Amino acid sequence: MSQHSVEKVIGILATDEGLRDRFTQNPRAALQELQDLGMELNACELHSLLHIDPQELSRFARAIGPRLQKTDLRGGCW
Repeated sequence: MSQHSVEKVIGILATDEGLRDRFTQNPRAALQELQDLGMELNACELHSLLHIDPQELSRFARAIGPRLQKTDLRGGCW
């Protein structure tokens, strides 16, 4: 849909430990979860997001302060 949606998905993946774990196990299902919650992504954006390296995503997440982290997306809203 827009760069804003992509940025939001990356931010959620970086700050939501539960979703990040699900993304590591099954990227397509984790992104579908976000789409089911209303996040609009076009085919190109989805393809690009599916190819994020989960290890790099985890490394990035560790660099973010713990106060910005949440335990699990399912427990709250974004």
